Amino acid sequence: METISREATPKTPSIEFDKGQGLLEIKGRSNPENTMDFYRPLVAWVDEYVQNAPQMTTVNVHLEHFNTSSSKSILEVFRALDPIKQSEKEIVVNWFYEDDDEDIMEAGENYEAITGLPFRMVAI
Repeated sequence: METISREATPKTPSIEFDKGQGLLEIKGRSNPENTMDFYRPLVAWVDEYVQNAPQMTTVNVHLEHFNTSSSKSILEVFRALDPIKQSEKEIVVNWFYEDDDEDIMEAGENYEAITGLPFRMVAI
């Protein structure tokens, strides 16, 4: 399984999905022209990843901004991680947000409530 590594652009976040490290990172701004085209390969990668995930998975999400269609696609990434939560393996989602950005913080809290994944809210 290959690592996905993408540099951030003004409209898309940087992506680092590395099975060997059990690390999935999304960082930056998410406002792609075609959200489905951007996130579909990420969801497919996670679908494959969860079939043989390492003992510990860390998901780091630090988004400065994301649009509504990105929000739905990010939720699909989280939902694809559900088999790890159902297994005896560990998963943690570190949700980073600017200390004064209540919207991003609340988005993380909503994702946690919807998915049941263990989120650590990290103010920076």
